[in-house]
Amino acid sequence: MHELNTDLVISSPGRINLIGEHTDYNDGFVLPAAIDKAIIFKLGKNGTERDCRIHSQGFGEVVHIDLGNISKSSNDWENYILGVLHELMLLGNKLRGFDCTIESQLPIGSGVSSSAALECGLAFGLNELFDLGLQKWDIIQLSQRAEHNYVGTKCGIMDQFASVMGKDEQVMLLDCKTLDFEYIPINIEPYRILLLNTNVKHNLAFGEYNVRREQCHNGLAVVGKHFQIGGTFRNVTMEMLDDCRREMGDVIYDRCSYVVQEIQRVLDAVTALHANKMETFGALLYQTHQGLSEQFEVSCPELDFLVDFSKNWKEVLGARMMGGGFGGCTLNIVHKDAIEPFVNEAGKVYKEKFSLELSAFQTVPSKGTTILDGKG
Repeated sequence: MHELNTDLVISSPGRINLIGEHTDYNDGFVLPAAIDKAIIFKLGKNGTERDCRIHSQGFGEVVHIDLGNISKSSNDWENYILGVLHELMLLGNKLRGFDCTIESQLPIGSGVSSSAALECGLAFGLNELFDLGLQKWDIIQLSQRAEHNYVGTKCGIMDQFASVMGKDEQVMLLDCKTLDFEYIPINIEPYRILLLNTNVKHNLAFGEYNVRREQCHNGLAVVGKHFQIGGTFRNVTMEMLDDCRREMGDVIYDRCSYVVQEIQRVLDAVTALHANKMETFGALLYQTHQGLSEQFEVSCPELDFLVDFSKNWKEVLGARMMGGGFGGCTLNIVHKDAIEPFVNEAGKVYKEKFSLELSAFQTVPSKGTTILDGKG
């Protein structure tokens, strides 16, 4: 393959979400952070009007795209790229032919949102390369639309927001209803953020995400018939849900009660961080996992096993499944001196139980999508 032209190098990080799962599309709060692992984009103009050559080092292939004829692909990962290009083309005709090499440091399927990093990094890089005039929020919302319209996942705004707006040693409290946000310093010394990757992704994940979203929407509609809630979960109380339980049924009730409780847990977690009460913070993580497993039903045996295992270690303050569900990682707050024995023992018992290898990595809140080299 010929060497692709490079004018610009972009780093677009994955993200973790400390607490606030499945609240982003329900007008709730989330507490994400960008992480110190990213997708690297090398971008360059190639002098053509509309020919794009994209080389994915992970997939080992070059995709050729004609900007004048963008359509969905049968290869899932390509649709994240195609979706971004489609949305950029809708904004005007400044985009021209380019070359792009993509190298990912992110473990796919681990719940650190490699998809948002892919979308936002490409949009950010092309905005710089062709002086498209987009602001950070434009890039965030464009990338979300790309996922809705080309991939078919009706994701909330959190993943793209965290990837673009992250800061070193800060988490972000994002109000998903108003899009107001604030940076919150996180000082967890002597603890560390440790992700344990189950290395499973059950087939339920994609379809069930949209099912959960619809269930929450339907539950909200029931409550809205009886109470003045302004069409948002932010005004829903557990008492309202209890009054509507018979009409909505147990499953919808469980989904909605999880959302209402999780919105409050995020605010409680922020209070705990401000007061440096890491034990309280850890206890909230365990509560979230129980809700995701029992009320929202998006966990799986592998995730439940690892969270239960962590409860046997006094050096672990809290743990929960992270991401959309049915696989991916658990997020653990672990004392730095215990990380090695904890990971070793977890890997051993996990393999005995599931005949699967467990992979682990530490991470820290880090800066968002940024230029590494080139135009500034």
